[in-house]
Amino acid sequence: MSILASLSGPRDLRSLDEAQLETLCEEIRHTIVQTVAVTGGHLGSSLGVVELTVALHRLLDSPRDRIVWDTGHQAYPHKLLTGRLGRFGTLRQLGGIGGFPRRSESDHDVMDGGHAGTALSIAQGLAAARDLRGSHERIVAVVGDAALMSGLALEALNDIGHRQMNLLIVLNDNEMSISPTVGALSNYLSAIKLSEAWQTTKAGYDAVLERLPVVGSGAVELSRRVRKSVVNFAQQPGHLFEDLGITYIGVVPGHDLTALTSTFRRALRLEGPVLVHVRTHKGHGYQPAELDQVGFHGAALPPMDVPGVTTATAEPASEPAPAPRTNGDGDATLSVAQAVAAARKPRSYTAVMAEELVAIAGADRRVVAITAGMPTGTGLNRFQAAYPERFFDVGIAEPHAVTLATGLALGGLRPFVAVYSTFLQRAFDQTVHDVCQNDQPVVIGVDRAGLVGEDGTSHQGMFTLPAQRQLPNLVIASPRDEQELRRLLRTAFAQDHPFALHYPRDPGFDLPEAPATAIPVGEGEVLRDGEEILFVGFGPIVMRAMAVADALAAEGWSVGVINARFARPLDEGLIHSRARGARLVVTFEESVAAGGFGSAVLESIARAGIADARLRGVPVRIVGIPEGRFVDHGAVADLRETLRLDVPGLEAQVREAIEALGLSPSRPLLRARSA
Repeated sequence: MSILASLSGPRDLRSLDEAQLETLCEEIRHTIVQTVAVTGGHLGSSLGVVELTVALHRLLDSPRDRIVWDTGHQAYPHKLLTGRLGRFGTLRQLGGIGGFPRRSESDHDVMDGGHAGTALSIAQGLAAARDLRGSHERIVAVVGDAALMSGLALEALNDIGHRQMNLLIVLNDNEMSISPTVGALSNYLSAIKLSEAWQTTKAGYDAVLERLPVVGSGAVELSRRVRKSVVNFAQQPGHLFEDLGITYIGVVPGHDLTALTSTFRRALRLEGPVLVHVRTHKGHGYQPAELDQVGFHGAALPPMDVPGVTTATAEPASEPAPAPRTNGDGDATLSVAQAVAAARKPRSYTAVMAEELVAIAGADRRVVAITAGMPTGTGLNRFQAAYPERFFDVGIAEPHAVTLATGLALGGLRPFVAVYSTFLQRAFDQTVHDVCQNDQPVVIGVDRAGLVGEDGTSHQGMFTLPAQRQLPNLVIASPRDEQELRRLLRTAFAQDHPFALHYPRDPGFDLPEAPATAIPVGEGEVLRDGEEILFVGFGPIVMRAMAVADALAAEGWSVGVINARFARPLDEGLIHSRARGARLVVTFEESVAAGGFGSAVLESIARAGIADARLRGVPVRIVGIPEGRFVDHGAVADLRETLRLDVPGLEAQVREAIEALGLSPSRPLLRARSA
């Protein structure tokens, strides 16, 4: 039996010798690589913290002692050590274990995470609660170097240093964002500061000097300055933390289990907040991940050559979507059969957006691009390569990204800021106060809008649309296909107000390129004429609605379909004209149903119905992600099936509304007519 399989919990680590612990680390890495090759996941970050995780769990008594994992995508070793080896093969699958810590899975998981920069505030709260209760559990926060630079993390550091509560912060430095002065003097000083003699002498010396009538507080301040200057000279990276009142220890080699264990053991004995700076290497132990740290960071990984394992692909599979239909706007189209049979894999909406943005920037030097630490994920690495002087990567600081964009717009530029929908939640105040209140032409690329998939509750892009709908001056749009995405991006830069462009993680329909002409703001389009039932869709889900309309039409229903394009402003004239006298209106969106696009259509029809009798009492069924719940992890196709947002699910929801209203088609069945 392997050592990992023999463990009943983290306490068993205490009985292992050094050789067994090293073997255990190898087994953990092997298990992660074998699993992630199949399921996808955050490989590099988890491989980088194996020794760190083993050392912490060997010293702590989890779950009594609490380990808070910032972001949480590096928690795979933690999951394996806390009783989830048997289910690890279900990682990120529907009904399986999550890719981030989840309290519903284990008492060892402190919080449900997924966003960066939160751990320090959570850990401080746990430490404060501990002190108020008078208990003695130890609190540890593991934070990455990039996450540490987020505004929330810096605010927490300031407060932690001020309040001087006992708390261990492990700085997992794996990207060289913090450049330490590594050398003999630095290591020597760290050893001194970890010793009880240094801590005792420091406090005792100050107390003695303060009691001397001739020397007093002036000598104490001089003594502290001398000690501080030594610290700053020897350990430049620790300057910030020491100034904040946090004892800095480092740099510790992050793959040396003995050094980690020794350092953590002594750091946990110190009074007040302590930060241990650990240098790790992303992907450690798996050479492809070590050489390509960017590619092997994310949940969708490059192909992995793992013997005996069918590997995950770089783009997660998505359900085949019904193909777009021909319309009068000049957009090229394909049939479903043609799209499915296409030899090359369709480009994602993100890739199409990035390519079009580069083309727009080539004709307009005012265009600049901003990302919050996600140049590859958002596709803006292409813009960076083309126009490096007009590209801004602000790190994990979404609020700053949005406010920076406002400043750039006030300065006469045309900024595009690309942020995943889930992370844009963190910049809501900046969107309200800075962008919209100042009515600046900031284009916000809301990437990963809708269901994202295996990353689960923290990452589904389901809440942004209802939040944005309330904001003055903000135009909100979403395309039905990748070619319309190009047109809407042109539209965004052709107008002078804030513009939020929502697009999914999905691959497109593999449509041939068509002229990317701007669309008048607020103008929808009719995809299908019909009088009895009206479908109004926002985003690519409208093409699934088209498939439902086909099925109903085959039974004699007269079904009209509108591609709204804009959730704000709505094309109220078009919607009202088609809804008058309709027996049922159904709206479609891949967003939480409460307060979103469907609510906007319902409110519009209700307002107009006061003066227009033909709109009065028209029933409206809103179809979207059910409100009042988070959506867990799983493949997007599985989630759509579970939530009834795939074609069969949409059709079932429409038929339920028809049945509840007691409706029947006014025309004979087409099947009967053909017979």
